[in-house]
Amino acid sequence: MGTWDIGPFENDMAADFAYTLDETAPDKREGLVRATLSRTIQARDYLESPECAEAVAAAALIAAQCPGGEPISTSYGPEEALPAFADDLRPLAVEALDRVAAEKSELAELWDETPSGPTWRQSISRLRVVLAPESNPQEEALFDI
Repeated sequence: MGTWDIGPFENDMAADFAYTLDETAPDKREGLVRATLSRTIQARDYLESPECAEAVAAAALIAAQCPGGEPISTSYGPEEALPAFADDLRPLAVEALDRVAAEKSELAELWDETPSGPTWRQSISRLRVVLAPESNPQEEALFDI
């Protein structure tokens, strides 16, 4: 699998994705992230590990720019500056993460076969929460008054 840890850039495919981002023209980087997420969402058949790993890495980059997001601090992540991602990428990232963690996903199957599977799923859930925080019902009630 070319994976050495659970982090979004701690595998060969995500490190390659980071390199590709660095080699992409600055004004095209958001488009590459968007295309990566869209390709994952649109996959109807079995989703292979490389596509899954790239989608997780793309989602982590978007989450890093959200309130509560963790910065990408690994040396395997992108080295070049990234644009401020458009807010409409957040729901795409959530949908891609859901696809990666669902059935017909090689990455989910591979992690589920290891003792670290639950920890990997927790890391995916943490990204998802940052990308789509649930609203506080009390706050909504205040605005309804």
